[in-house]
Amino acid sequence: MNFMPLTLRLALRDWDYITPLVLGDVSSPKLDLKVDRVGTLVSHVGKSDAYDAAETSFSRYTQMRIDGDESVVGIPNFIMRGFRHRCVITTKDSPITSFAQLSGKRIGVTGWRDSGNTWTRAALRREGVGVEDAMWYAGRLTEAHPITDRLDGFGRPGRIEAAPGERPMVDLLKEGQLDAIFTPFMPDGYFAGNSGFRQLLPDFRAAEHRYFADVGYVPGMHLIGFKADIVAEHPWVIAELSALIDESQRVWLSKRRKYADTTPFMLDELLKSAVELPEGWDASGFAANRKMIADFAGELHVQGILPRLMTPEELFPFDVDGSHTSAA
Repeated sequence: MNFMPLTLRLALRDWDYITPLVLGDVSSPKLDLKVDRVGTLVSHVGKSDAYDAAETSFSRYTQMRIDGDESVVGIPNFIMRGFRHRCVITTKDSPITSFAQLSGKRIGVTGWRDSGNTWTRAALRREGVGVEDAMWYAGRLTEAHPITDRLDGFGRPGRIEAAPGERPMVDLLKEGQLDAIFTPFMPDGYFAGNSGFRQLLPDFRAAEHRYFADVGYVPGMHLIGFKADIVAEHPWVIAELSALIDESQRVWLSKRRKYADTTPFMLDELLKSAVELPEGWDASGFAANRKMIADFAGELHVQGILPRLMTPEELFPFDVDGSHTSAA
């Protein structure tokens, strides 16, 4: 009897390490993967007619879980991770060089409840600057970005507001109406060197090293979410897709280390990362990520985004191997 592979329609951001998966260098006889590389995340894969699984915002997934929406099953395979200290920018002539100096200042964010911005506020909170210690403005980064509701229901006059006149935040920063901006991606022209902006922390890499030493993880922003009915009908699909993504990442890193000459200093970066981060820092799975998951849930609660503290087991009823976590 021939086994017919399950067709799985998957939406992912264009991360370099999914290249082996997209090209078919990493594959499974059980799955016929149809991967779409998307610029914007699918807002709710459970309601999507186009996809069966998708890269999903960690923050928005937690909102689904606390709302009792079980149409999406998230697994602790964090397809996007990153330190956030580098994501705070200011003007080159700004006197601010530490997070502590942002107390009482005006800070722009590209989206209030975004997972990355939640982690950046967590980093500030470790330096004594909480939500109540600054004035916050949510808005579009540049003129090229759309005007949308970036407060997402969390606006508070006098504390958390929309950017004045919905003007681009880079313009507000240049004019001195903002003191800093949180942004996951640098604005166009930033890397040319004459943008007038810089990372707020002069040595953000050292700050991120200290952060890792303190917390023991690289923050996760996006995870893999499945339609719950797909998981119910094919429970093995969780382990199969998670293993493929992990293998794609392993294959890509091996190739990246061999073909490092895409930029002149890539080999130096790869060597430093191998030495400075412990093996398994990017491991998938519930046990490997439980502390990070718990800390993120704690931040969402402390920052007023979730009305109560959720446990890691509540958030992730399934592990990456398809087994149930202890509270499920």
